Amino acid sequence: MLLNDLIVSLNHIIWGWPLLLYILIIAIAATLFFNFIQFREFFNAWGLMLFPDSSVEKGDMTPFQAFLNALSSAVGNGSIAGIATAIYAGGPGAAFWVFAFGLLSMALRFAEVFLSNYFPAITGAHSTIGGPMIYLQKAPGGKFLSFAFAFFLLFLGFTSGSAMQANSIRLGFTRTFGISPLVTAFILLAFIAYVVAGGAKRIVKVSDAIVPVKVGLFFVTALIILFYHWQSLLPAFKLIFAGALYPHAIAGGATGFMIQHAMRYGIARSVNATEAGLGTAGVLFGGTGSNQPIKNGIMSMLSVFISMNIVFMIALIIIASGVWNNGETSLDLTISAYETVFGSFGRCVVTFLALTFGVGVMVSYSYIARSCWLFLTSGNFETIFKILFCSVVFLGAIADVDVVWNATDLVNGGLLIINLFGIAWFLPLIRQKLQESKQ
Repeated sequence: MLLNDLIVSLNHIIWGWPLLLYILIIAIAATLFFNFIQFREFFNAWGLMLFPDSSVEKGDMTPFQAFLNALSSAVGNGSIAGIATAIYAGGPGAAFWVFAFGLLSMALRFAEVFLSNYFPAITGAHSTIGGPMIYLQKAPGGKFLSFAFAFFLLFLGFTSGSAMQANSIRLGFTRTFGISPLVTAFILLAFIAYVVAGGAKRIVKVSDAIVPVKVGLFFVTALIILFYHWQSLLPAFKLIFAGALYPHAIAGGATGFMIQHAMRYGIARSVNATEAGLGTAGVLFGGTGSNQPIKNGIMSMLSVFISMNIVFMIALIIIASGVWNNGETSLDLTISAYETVFGSFGRCVVTFLALTFGVGVMVSYSYIARSCWLFLTSGNFETIFKILFCSVVFLGAIADVDVVWNATDLVNGGLLIINLFGIAWFLPLIRQKLQESKQ
């Protein structure tokens, strides 16, 4: 309990104005340096995503498969439960900052994917390792930064990418169907052991099958709920904007403090929901071995846009259904919103969403964490990694991981500080290459 309280206190310190301004300044700088690329190339990004070049496969996966995995790693139970927690703690205004920062952070996603394909990946016998671990080595303090980044991201893969997802799935199945935590833990263990045993190719193949299911199911159920509550949509938008810009009108208290609270939770959940700036997409696209940094960077921005809209839609569902201030938080708040339309069946729908979201994240993060492990160990001890990753999934399904949930924001803060420094250092280079591509 003391450790958990300490982590929560550190989160409040780290995610204060200095870090918020650091993130916003670099995101705005990237947007300006790239001449608002997220808006200029928006339709081009859709074309690249809908009509991918599947013949490009020099590494572990194609760029389109990297796109799917980047989307899958972001759309997890942090999306379902995370935004509900943000609204509970920061009010409806947190949803505004999720969307606003999501638009800005599309430029960050372009930058990290560009750099991951611009600097050649490390190609081994059974893997292709790229991403921030490579391009950070070219920045001041590079060797230390690259190893620190890989260590933090490996930790995130073991916690947020596996233990937390398994824990959310177990909670959902225990509460909804009364299934024993041990049964859920063994099923998840068997599944993830099968996936990681097959190496990078099997991970990518399984992820390809999961992503369309979980994203499609979410959008269908979310649109049904929003259509049912269509008369409450305009008041919901008013609450979101009022909560972001005039929070005292809703929650009382000092305006500056409440805006910081909404921004803090909104931006933190936006980072969790899109992972833009964290470097995870860079690891995935780095694993393609592709030499088309601009093209892949443009396509990759859509993964931020889609995951951002998923989280914003969950927020809109919670607010429009009128349950946002009922005293519940996390997954229970999302379930309450679904129950306004689906009744008691709403819990089953959210539980199945938690299953598909969580499994998708575990599969994608098994590749991301594997890349970090191989980088840190110079390509050795992969069997030990597989055993550790599977063990964490099993333990996460049966243990109390409140401390891990709270530690995620702490680790995300560290990853952002390191990776955004690298992106900021290379902004002139990226701008130069963009200008040369137009000549």
